[in-house]
Amino acid sequence: MDTLTPRKIVEELDRFIIGQGKAKKAVAIALRNRWRRQRLSPDLKDEVLPKNIIMIGPTGVGKTEIARRLSKLANAPFVKVEASKFTEVGYVGRDVESMIRDLVEISVTMVKAEHLERIRERAKTLAEERLLDLLLPQPRMGRAEVDEAEREKTKETRERLREQLRNGKLDSRYIDIEVHEKSMPFGVISNVGLEDLEINLKSMLGNLLPDKAKRKKVKVPEALVILEQEESGKLIDMDKITQEAVERTEQNGIVFVDELDKIASRGQAHGPDVSREGVQRDLLPIVEGSTVTTKYGPVRTEHILFIAAGAFHMAKPSDLIPELQGRFPIRVELEALGKEEFIRILTEPHNALAKQYTALLATEEVEIRFTAEAIDEISEIAALVNDKTENIGARRLHTILEKLLEDVSFDAPEMRGVKLDVDRVYVKQKLGDIVRDEDLSRYIL
Repeated sequence: MDTLTPRKIVEELDRFIIGQGKAKKAVAIALRNRWRRQRLSPDLKDEVLPKNIIMIGPTGVGKTEIARRLSKLANAPFVKVEASKFTEVGYVGRDVESMIRDLVEISVTMVKAEHLERIRERAKTLAEERLLDLLLPQPRMGRAEVDEAEREKTKETRERLREQLRNGKLDSRYIDIEVHEKSMPFGVISNVGLEDLEINLKSMLGNLLPDKAKRKKVKVPEALVILEQEESGKLIDMDKITQEAVERTEQNGIVFVDELDKIASRGQAHGPDVSREGVQRDLLPIVEGSTVTTKYGPVRTEHILFIAAGAFHMAKPSDLIPELQGRFPIRVELEALGKEEFIRILTEPHNALAKQYTALLATEEVEIRFTAEAIDEISEIAALVNDKTENIGARRLHTILEKLLEDVSFDAPEMRGVKLDVDRVYVKQKLGDIVRDEDLSRYIL
């Protein structure tokens, strides 16, 4: 984080997202303010709250991607939720606190993965030793001099086996191992279709559940993986992981609330507006700062960064209840995308779509090359179709490229060694009729 200045953050976001400079600048400042806050005195640090952001703009212009890439840069827990999926407390549906529970789960997974990576080599070594113990019988007991000779011989044999194991010469060999897994007491889960409940109960009860051991015949590579997982489980400290995950959630978590405009009321005191306002009021304490009970313990939400987004075609941010408006002081408007932006999206970013399709087909030894004229034509079609039908922003490019390369993708396994230039003529040949027929383009593109 020391090196992630606002300018550097924007530069990193530019590698993946075209345009939207205002939004990038706003999130870059928000992220840097977190770094600044950590350097304040303890009494002042708790008083500095994050400046939550509302991104306003049509679909497919980069709102979600900006938030997701920001969380990756900061190595922060990130969850995306849709405001319209929540319902007012007392009604059937997800309650707003579930977003924080989801965020903690993601944080625990992140922290656990980091801890596992640190002890991976140690776990591999221990798993290898256990596997060699299974492959090699113990030396016979007897006179001291016989024992010594036997031990030396066993040691040599063990080292030869180790070398064969590492060189893959034992990969086809089967071995019996004992596998331990947590089991639900008989009768707790009996109805078909309750698998999710059983998984959740196992996750919640954890070490309280009895261990069930069973013998299993597996190949050596699979046995090594199972043993490594068991050794990893012994080496990591779940209490420490949970504590670190909760702290990371509270201090670095990012919640992206999409479709915020869908819960904005429009001045009516009855019908759906009542429920929309109810969801806003349920959301308010989470954004303001409250304590949410999770299976990992209480989680405070004061310093979680909330980034909300919405098209706001039918509603305005001012249609939100005043208290919630005040908790999102930063508003940025994202620009609609046109032909010039589509050209850049297809070619410039690190994960540019043209590069993706070229790499995917290269796995089948089919070499495709997009000419500049083809990129221009694809971008023009995307802008035209967005204008004629629903404007779905850059997502239109995915639809067009899938249709454009449909035949090549299907025939690729039989086209090994083929080189194909995708030029303007090729694009017009594949898409021209569809674009000219407005009804057809509505369904296909």
